[in-house]
Amino acid sequence: MRIIFLLIFASFGMQLAHAQAPAADPEPLQQEFTIKNFKTESGAVLPEARIVYGTYGKLNAKGDNAVLLPSHYIAEMHGYGWLIGPGKALDPTKLFLITSELFGNGRSSSPSNTRYPFDGPRFPVTTIRDNVEAVHRMLTEQLHVRHVRAVIGFSMGAQQAFQWAVSYPDYMDGIVATSGTAKTYGHGAIRLEGEISALTADPVFNGGDYKTQPTRGIQAFSMVWAGWLFSQEWWRQELWRSNAAFGKTFDEVVEHFRTNFIPGADANNLILQMRSLEANDVGKTAPFHGDVEAALRSIKVPVLYMPSETDMYFPITDARYEAAFIPHCTLAIIPSLWGHPAGAGVAPADGKFLNEHVAAFLAGLGKN
Repeated sequence: MRIIFLLIFASFGMQLAHAQAPAADPEPLQQEFTIKNFKTESGAVLPEARIVYGTYGKLNAKGDNAVLLPSHYIAEMHGYGWLIGPGKALDPTKLFLITSELFGNGRSSSPSNTRYPFDGPRFPVTTIRDNVEAVHRMLTEQLHVRHVRAVIGFSMGAQQAFQWAVSYPDYMDGIVATSGTAKTYGHGAIRLEGEISALTADPVFNGGDYKTQPTRGIQAFSMVWAGWLFSQEWWRQELWRSNAAFGKTFDEVVEHFRTNFIPGADANNLILQMRSLEANDVGKTAPFHGDVEAALRSIKVPVLYMPSETDMYFPITDARYEAAFIPHCTLAIIPSLWGHPAGAGVAPADGKFLNEHVAAFLAGLGKN
């Protein structure tokens, strides 16, 4: 198996992408954008909101070759290596690729790197719309990108892709969403509450004002999250045996998830992004007043919607429900036992499926 999978759905960014990509694969150029007095949907005003992002390639003279890839949970700019490079759907010698990082990932503005009065547990919950608004400003004000060919996102990146299509319906030619929905429904919220409860039960957490990381709480969170990560059949068939990095025995696999799921994680960062994920709902975009179906009907551009058939985070039934309201939607279900990570091309067959469909979708956009 070509992937040295590091058992970290939560940081599918740097660690998974680095593990997937050969050393010769293209590297992004790290950049930053700062917004003064950024007002969040909660009403809190951050004196400085910082967005870290990476770029591959260059914007062409016509300005029509940009593709945005918004990051997923605790990920950073390397989170889309499975799509970028020679022989893959996104060729940085032809496209200008921008990989933006979510608030709360520890590099963009986060509880762990923001000064009082917004440090630690006092950092305001930032919604998916907050992130989209900040990145829109970055694209237009700093990179001078007036239009993108596509927004392509996995998981929380998929949530952002849907929000882009609702908030800025004419800004892109199309969107691709893998393993993620336009709204987090009740079952997903219950899962997230369970993970937050496991983390915060550690006495060291101290309401978020911890002096050292609440290690036991993070390990408990990791075990709850891991239980939803892959499909039940993945576990029954012991597909973790496909790579030695998972461990040689089931007990080793479990212990790896417990102790090395998200190396270097900060508890408040983990919680912030779970709150962002939990609150996601395109229906709450003005002027839809909570009507998710109306918001989905408003999407003008073609949508390639790619759920994993075994995803327990964003179940296929949710995707089928949403797809029925999107006017120009292609529902391409990933036939995989790998659960949620199928949407990030973790298994070679999933990566091939994703790259083929994304490449064909982008080629079709060029004909519109």
